[in-house]
Amino acid sequence: KSAFNVRVITYEASERIVRYAFEWARANGKKKVTSVHKANVLDYTCGLYLEASRAVAKEYPDIQYNELIVDAAAMRLVMYPETFEVLVTTNMFGDILSDVTAGLVGGLGMAPSGNVGDDMCIFEPVHGSAPDIAGKGIANPAACILSAAMMLDWLKEEKAADMIEAAVLKVLIDGKVKTPDLGGKNKTTEFADAVAKAL
Repeated sequence: KSAFNVRVITYEASERIVRYAFEWARANGKKKVTSVHKANVLDYTCGLYLEASRAVAKEYPDIQYNELIVDAAAMRLVMYPETFEVLVTTNMFGDILSDVTAGLVGGLGMAPSGNVGDDMCIFEPVHGSAPDIAGKGIANPAACILSAAMMLDWLKEEKAADMIEAAVLKVLIDGKVKTPDLGGKNKTTEFADAVAKAL
């Protein structure tokens, strides 16, 4: 038996996502963008992606540009997460690294996400619908709440987004209300109520 997959990378799509990363970095006061790849093995597809990355990086001399092979990026994320500001990569590597970074902040229940297009976006928790715990009332709603904050930020409702993020952070720092994934015994609704109260 044998099998293969075709990996399609275009210059235009690479350029678009890298430009978005630089624009996001600039808009959010970040000074470093790291482009993650596997060009040492996937020389054609990642090579094209890097070509676009380097071209776009030249348009942003005020932002430091770095490149890292995905293996090294995963290791450095675990060992030195504070050295990164903005990561940009292709879909498959981004999917993997987003779960690594979710683990750094407490797990999938803490990780919001946004699928950002040119004209519209979809915001959702990284964990999706979590069918294994559906209906049990134990899901951590932080990722869902923070995804809503990301949506508000994208809609230019920054003040509301900041207030929601601050409320979630307050509940987490306070530590009195924790869902099972965070080592507590509280229900989904109790965590959500605590966030609403913190607002």
